[in-house]
Amino acid sequence: MQLISQQLLDDLVRRARAAPRRRANHNLHPTLEDPVQRLFVGAMADTYFRPHRHPTQWECALVLRGAFDVCFLDDAGVVTRRVRLAAGGEVCGFEIPAQTWHGWVAVEDDSIFFEVKQGPYDPVHGLTFAPWAPPEGDPRVGAFLARLRAAQPGDRLAG
Repeated sequence: MQLISQQLLDDLVRRARAAPRRRANHNLHPTLEDPVQRLFVGAMADTYFRPHRHPTQWECALVLRGAFDVCFLDDAGVVTRRVRLAAGGEVCGFEIPAQTWHGWVAVEDDSIFFEVKQGPYDPVHGLTFAPWAPPEGDPRVGAFLARLRAAQPGDRLAG
């Protein structure tokens, strides 16, 4: 049995604050080969989640602390929908089908979401990063993240 305590979540956000990527995760699944991937992600407001999609996997996520905006996009990098997910808010999570481009934006520090998706985890084929979004560490990330934070449906993030 794994108990999920407030202490576990507090430790997660402490690790996220100290991490170079400004986020951290805590896996409940015992191995990357597990058929159901279950994890908590703690994030600071300045972290960058590169927009991506999962080619063959659905994804379900629930915000437990803080808030995130999630932008859903088409293949050309145009925002099709923007949703605020907040702990205790009117909308606190989603389930999306495979092939859905999405980009997370942490709205406030110490935010946490819980994610469930099909496994096993395949770092090569299980995730496709948007070609129109800069990779982590790229000097263009700051400007792209600012555009993502402000993006509304109809806005094109590519280019």
